[in-house]
Amino acid sequence: MNRGFDDLLAKVSQVSRKKVSVACAHDSAVLEAVETARKRGIADAVLVGDAAKMKEIAAADGIDLSNFEIVDEPDNIAAAHKAVELVHEGKADIYMKGLIDTKSFLKSVLDKEVGLRTDKTLSHVCVFDIKGVDRLLFLSDVAFIPYPTLENKEAIINNTVEIAHACGVECPKVAPLAAVEVVNPKMPATVEADELTKMNAEGKITGCVIDGPLSLDIAIDKEAASHKGANDRKIAGDADVLLFPDIHAGNLVYKTLTHLCDCRNGNIMTGTSAPVILTSRSDSTEVKVNSLILAAIAAEHVK
Repeated sequence: MNRGFDDLLAKVSQVSRKKVSVACAHDSAVLEAVETARKRGIADAVLVGDAAKMKEIAAADGIDLSNFEIVDEPDNIAAAHKAVELVHEGKADIYMKGLIDTKSFLKSVLDKEVGLRTDKTLSHVCVFDIKGVDRLLFLSDVAFIPYPTLENKEAIINNTVEIAHACGVECPKVAPLAAVEVVNPKMPATVEADELTKMNAEGKITGCVIDGPLSLDIAIDKEAASHKGANDRKIAGDADVLLFPDIHAGNLVYKTLTHLCDCRNGNIMTGTSAPVILTSRSDSTEVKVNSLILAAIAAEHVK
């Protein structure tokens, strides 16, 4: 089992070097991230965007742009179209968001002619390496689907399990979270968690173990599970995947971890034909690099 991002980086070093296509790469944090990724042997990059601005930023940050392929396109929409087309045509392995609004970026991902759409539901996976936790935690969905239906949750599990497999977790334990660990008809999250558990037992969702509903403490804390008499559950403090009932719960946990805990994390969009990195401008360079590590591993897994 891979226990952290250092292990994932070692895993990346054992596979072929990937290529990332960046839409609107004229951004300091993005250029710093792809330069770090290049130096660490994670991926080379094609930088699509305003070349003049890229040169100005690179000069200020001490980055040598001669190490990258550059496609000059000052218009953001056109830049995204060109960048995603490179991935669509197999000329790049990973698609990454630069200095472009999320709506326009996603529109390029879903473009019928050159985009990366599939028949799968799109979802977002956050992977955390937390000090004191002996394994990676996969969180979903914290950023994309506001109020997932039962069908959405099934798709989120399938997408997330695929990323967990790529990261070396052979049979991830998936915890559909709720406020309590028993089914209550008045609490829809518990009813749907129970349904997902049954679907897993019936072989409708495979490649993982699902046990829900579970409260967060039982899912991640063995001592709490023991105190609550939950040691007979299939998941008792050893969950790999945390499935949130809605975006509010997921986003609050995500921000609590990033702001209050000693941790490292990376994020990746799933359900596309190639890995997509949809990070925020507020994300640090480290988060962007970690996301590139995840995307490289996912790209190798797909290949």
